[in-house]
Amino acid sequence: MIIIIRRFSFYAITSAIILLIAFVWIDMILPETIEAMNNNQIENEILNMFDLRNNAILLNDAEALGQIYNHKTRLGVWAYEHELKRAKYLHKWSEKQGVRFNSIKTVIHKVRVREREGGYRINFAATTTYIYSYINDSEKTNLFRIGTYHSMDIVPAGEKWLITREWYTDPFADSLNLDEIKSVQITNFILSRNFENKSISKRQQSAVEYADKYCGAAADERYGIEYNSRYKNYNPLGGDCANFASQILFEGGKFKKNYTWNYDKEGSKAWVNAAAFKDYMLYSGRASLIAYGTYEKVYKAAFYLQPGDFVAYEKNGKVVHISVVTGWDSKGYPLVNSHNTDRYRVPWDLGWSNKDIKFWLVHVHF
Repeated sequence: MIIIIRRFSFYAITSAIILLIAFVWIDMILPETIEAMNNNQIENEILNMFDLRNNAILLNDAEALGQIYNHKTRLGVWAYEHELKRAKYLHKWSEKQGVRFNSIKTVIHKVRVREREGGYRINFAATTTYIYSYINDSEKTNLFRIGTYHSMDIVPAGEKWLITREWYTDPFADSLNLDEIKSVQITNFILSRNFENKSISKRQQSAVEYADKYCGAAADERYGIEYNSRYKNYNPLGGDCANFASQILFEGGKFKKNYTWNYDKEGSKAWVNAAAFKDYMLYSGRASLIAYGTYEKVYKAAFYLQPGDFVAYEKNGKVVHISVVTGWDSKGYPLVNSHNTDRYRVPWDLGWSNKDIKFWLVHVHF
């Protein structure tokens, strides 16, 4: 019996020593990894990653962009390749537009953090502000914002952190496989424009104010980056763009509801469905068509769009998105707000450059 107790004591002591060594070793390495990071530090690390990424996008620097991703994991490689395509698209679009991006800056909100597999999973909303100017009028700067919702995994790698997975609602997703944009004629036309600010009606102005206030993560931070809580958010059900456009025209533009176009706890089909919204507005006489077709066919007509008008985006023969015009940039190029991927004063075609996409440019009769 004594022998058994001694053996047990020996094994217990040995196990305790091993555990103690393990805990000491973990304590030595964790201050540089998980336990050393509080939520504020994690938020600062994410912001640093965005700064590096935004600067790499500005410079179109693939090598610098790759330094914030874990290339040893499949999802890390996918995240890098996706961001690389986005950077290339932005530069192709800017060449077509005749603009130069001066800065890209991101702030994040509603950060939620939890430990995961030696690192962290972070969910957050991001507001990214893009500043650009036209190459023949560099003194005038233009601003637009895009709001995105992210789920990101990061792990430590020496003294820095790397992205091993990232998912977010990408506003440029429909253009990541675009062909080369044949842009010389388009660019020259846009650069030749001389724009003088136009007056708009009180109803149009009210519609724009509503669109600016409730464009979610793209809105000015003073508005709380929220949708209007009086309405259901249809993003989880396929998209909130038509619902938002309907709100803009009802709440801001003072259009009256009716049996077909209505919201009462739930929206009618014409209220919440992009194709049905477009059809209702045209066939009811509340709006009229300015132009329809590919970008090359309608880009000149787009300069006739006014605040409160809308653009319907057709892909593979189906209208899949609605955005509402909220102003013009320094060349008179129309800017739009929308939900799904939240947009504030974004050039109306940015993110919709594939050749098979067609546009409905629609004038609303205020």
